[in-house]
Amino acid sequence: MARHVSVDFRARDYWHPRFWPMWINLGILRTIALFPYRCQIFLGGVFGKLIQILSPKRQRVVDINLQLCFPEKSVAERNKIKNASFQNLGIALLEMSMCWWWSEDRLRSLVEIRGREHIEAVLDSGRGVILLTGHFTSLEIGGRLFTLSMPLQAMYRTQKNRMFDSYLYTRRKSYLENAISRKNTRQMIRGIKKLIPTWYAPDQNFPNEKNVFAPFMGVQTATISASSRLAQSTGGAMLPFYPERKKDGSGYIIWIEPPLVDFPSGDDVRDATAINASIEKFVRLNPEQYLWAHKRFKTRPPGEPAIYP
Repeated sequence: MARHVSVDFRARDYWHPRFWPMWINLGILRTIALFPYRCQIFLGGVFGKLIQILSPKRQRVVDINLQLCFPEKSVAERNKIKNASFQNLGIALLEMSMCWWWSEDRLRSLVEIRGREHIEAVLDSGRGVILLTGHFTSLEIGGRLFTLSMPLQAMYRTQKNRMFDSYLYTRRKSYLENAISRKNTRQMIRGIKKLIPTWYAPDQNFPNEKNVFAPFMGVQTATISASSRLAQSTGGAMLPFYPERKKDGSGYIIWIEPPLVDFPSGDDVRDATAINASIEKFVRLNPEQYLWAHKRFKTRPPGEPAIYP
């Protein structure tokens, strides 16, 4: 079933009692936004532990993914990553309060951007910038922090809850240059050609898209080939982009690397391998900050059995 179209938030549209739980959630987030940063990080970790306890099916997906991607690690080591990943997921949900209600000065005090010169060099050459990233738990706050110094456009997926979707869409529009529906790739292409840096995360399972199989974390993984076409049609450079949540709870580092070399190459498998290797590099640096609850390996090569129950 097709999802609804995101619309601007209007409070008067959501006074029905069925929306009251969401109002309570927003009120809690608004209150948390008043707390000091380290307090929010602590509360997020506690919230993540609660999510883990209440999500046995999600835990099972994480277990399978970690076993596939880190066969060399012991069960205890993988469990440590799993527990930390749920804590980071909880932190990510509370970070939305920072994205929505913190002042720019307060946000700036938390972020350090390394590699901005790579973006500037590409833009100065007249080419667009495609920020290649993955679904890390720091993606929402990372995008918000990036907009403090440069414009950014990003694609989004509509949420099932209409009130939350409308609120999220409106908030993102307030700091993004363009908040683009996944179905509107033409708008994204226009933005890249206008030299608007573009957030791009192709590391999910898209069974209805054209895919090729390429290695990711040692597993043959269905990877969309649209990345090659996007770079080809826009002339944009693909720059690895990774927002890291500092382990000491003091803020964030946004890492930006030089453009992928010889991309697109004309070979979809080679390009997909390059993309996956770029994302894998950052996953291995901070595995606990990656979103392991997604069924990334659901689509299998012909003849291979299903991975998830």
